[in-house]
Amino acid sequence: MGSFSIWHWLIVLVIVLVIFGTKKLRNIGSDLGGAVKGFKDGMKGEGEADGAKKPEQVSGTTFEGEVKDKQKS
Repeated sequence: MGSFSIWHWLIVLVIVLVIFGTKKLRNIGSDLGGAVKGFKDGMKGEGEADGAKKPEQVSGTTFEGEVKDKQKS
């Protein structure tokens, strides 16, 4: 009972096609694709969409040393 067989999924698919029809499903698919494309464009960042350059990263310098505790007297 935990998993569905291929026959269960085929019956569900037929029921969905009968209820919604292929035209509505096609429209839903194209709307979903447009939403995903818009989401990807939004995730790129506002600066990249406007053609602005990203600020360049400056490589820093690493210092090695020991940290000594400061005690108040």
